[in-house]
This record gives sequence, C-alpha cells and structure tokens, in this order.
Amino acid sequence: MAKIVVDVMLKPEILDPQGDAVASALLRLGFSFAQSVRQGKRFEIEVEGEPTASQISQVEKAAELLLSNSVIETYVVRVEK
Repeated sequence: MAKIVVDVMLKPEILDPQGDAVASALLRLGFSFAQSVRQGKRFEIEVEGEPTASQISQVEKAAELLLSNSVIETYVVRVEK
C-alpha cells in the first residue's frame, strides 16, 4: 500500500490570516523560532501497490479541479512510501 500525497498551499502573494494567527500564538506561548507561518492542506490518497503513472496523473487532475483553488493556491503531488 502506498500513499499519493497532495500538499496545497496559498500562493506567496496571498495573505494568510490563519498562518498569521498561528505565528502570533507561538510568540504568546514563548516560542520564538518562527519568522513566519503559512498554513495549508494535506490530502493522503492510499492506493494498492505502487502508484502507476495513470493514477498519479488522475490525482494531479483531481488536485487541479477539486482539491485546490488554482486562483489562490498551488499544489504538489508526490508519492510517499
């Protein structure tokens, strides 16, 4: 069993109020390691056996049409073992 992972993030030029809220909360809790925070989404799609090129292509199409908003978000599709 393998996973095809789709990571979706806001484009860099899009404001991220949730990420800003997390960054502020980290500071209030005494954590000073973060310069900034961006929040995104992660989708894990399990497939039987090794993912085929066709399956990965289908996931990329689903990422484009359903899992992300191409106007404000980018996505990366990868296989995780």
